[in-house]
Parts: sequence; C-alpha cells; structure tokens
Amino acid sequence: MPLIDIVVEEPGWSALPLAECAETAALLALEAQGLAPEGFEISLLACDDTRIAELNTEFRGKPAATNVLSWPAFDLAPATPGERPDLPPAQGFGGPLPLGDVAIALQTVSAEAESASIPLKSHVTHLILHGCLHLLGFDHQSDADAAVMEGIETAALARIGVPDPYGTRGAAAPQPGGRPDV
Repeated sequence: MPLIDIVVEEPGWSALPLAECAETAALLALEAQGLAPEGFEISLLACDDTRIAELNTEFRGKPAATNVLSWPAFDLAPATPGERPDLPPAQGFGGPLPLGDVAIALQTVSAEAESASIPLKSHVTHLILHGCLHLLGFDHQSDADAAVMEGIETAALARIGVPDPYGTRGAAAPQPGGRPDV
C-alpha cells in the first residue's frame, strides 16, 4: 500500500513523475521524525491554480493561488518555538494512521520553478516535503521554527541530490505557501 494517496484533478500533472516525487517527499518527512512509513498515510490533491485559490480563500482567507497547502490531522506543534514537534499518536485501529492532506497547484509550482531555474521535479518534491512536514507539526511562523523546518528540508533534499532550496534561490525565490491554522 502506498504511503501517498494521490487525487489528480489537473491533467497536466501527468507530464511529471508525481507519484515518485510524492512518495520520496513523504518518506523524507517521516524519516526526519524517525517514523516508519508503513504506519502512516497522506492524501495529496494535485490540482490547478483555480482550485488551490479556492482552498486558500476558504481555509486561510487569502483569495489567491499558492503553491502548496496542508491540513494536518493532529496538532503536533511544539509549545516552544524552535523545538521539534510531538510525534503523532500511536496506531490503534489496525491500519495506517492518516496524517492529513496536502494540495499542490501545477501552474504556480511550474511558474516558480521556471522563474527560479529549478528543475520542476526538484521543486515539486521540495514542496510536497514541506507540506508533509507541516502534517508532522513543523511550521515557519517564527524564525526559530523556520530555521528548524528549513534545516530539515535542506538536509533531506541533499540526501537525494537536490540543492538547498533556501540558500541557492535568493530573496525573490518562491517559498512554500504554508498551512491553514487548525
């Protein structure tokens, strides 16, 4: 059973190995917390800018497209900025524990990758990793939290040969959209 359950609403995603990117990103996120992938599942919506703008408006009050959004199933955020989040609850119902949902928008992500001269596959993997880390309680609301999250992302992506997404892009580079407050 795959770790990621993907719903593709935007046909343009078929030009990319989305399942491979998503599975890799989710595995990297779980490994960052020392979690075994067989105990969890994540839902991914691969959509277009119109759909993600609707979701961004509904859940964040921001009427615009963004690159990635996340809806964690659990509030795992640490009490103190800069600390690692709590771990998800232990499984108790006999199947993989749903960690939450991630949505990613093809047009925004493609435009960001092109404008920053980043391979699309690398950018998609980074953004799904970012979204999955939000499901695990990581955030970037404070500088201390951002430093922890970005450090994990940079180290995880380096393991698969993707350059530092924060150190090589510059100030105008695309940043992940964040997660709605739950």
